[in-house]
Amino acid sequence: MSNTLVIKGHPLTSETSFSLKALDQFLSTYEAANPSDTITVLDVFADNVPEIDADIASAFNALAAGTEFGDLSADQQAKVGRFGELTDQFLAADKIVIANPLWNLSMPTRLKAWIDTINVAGKTFKYTAEGPVGLAGGKKVLHIQANGGAYNGNDASSQYLNSILNFIGIDDITSVYIEGHAYEPERANEILAAALAEVDGIAKTF
Repeated sequence: MSNTLVIKGHPLTSETSFSLKALDQFLSTYEAANPSDTITVLDVFADNVPEIDADIASAFNALAAGTEFGDLSADQQAKVGRFGELTDQFLAADKIVIANPLWNLSMPTRLKAWIDTINVAGKTFKYTAEGPVGLAGGKKVLHIQANGGAYNGNDASSQYLNSILNFIGIDDITSVYIEGHAYEPERANEILAAALAEVDGIAKTF
């Protein structure tokens, strides 16, 4: 039995989103193949995912200087507490599935806010005399991303995500790119069908 964390990184629904259509297909097949797994869905647009702002940045500095958590302001405690919950949720997962669109050659900012919660010194990586070492190894990741153009993984969004995952020790990453449907709209249905078949196959053994 595995603990699977699903990150929904799109504000719309599968009715209009290719990445979420693929996520729905994956989950349908995956749940049938793994009925005993625990699956948790985190919607970064609907759930509480705090961005690193003045409250969080100043709180981290204060904590590093020896301030007690209880001495932080109420806002700081709430934001830092939730930030830590998301880090722990990620660490507890055996498998992670991330689905998002490519917007303006990057990922949605709400997804970036979540990624900040999984890149934490002392929890998901540590500094050593030889350089940083990842602490989150052993996890499997599936990344589903819909791109209007065709980039084959050479876009800033997927490269950034892969670099962060590698940095924290994860190298078992499968990527599915649903791409080119804006460049060739007449092939949109064909592109989507191929992606759905791909994620369906991945779900059976993920």
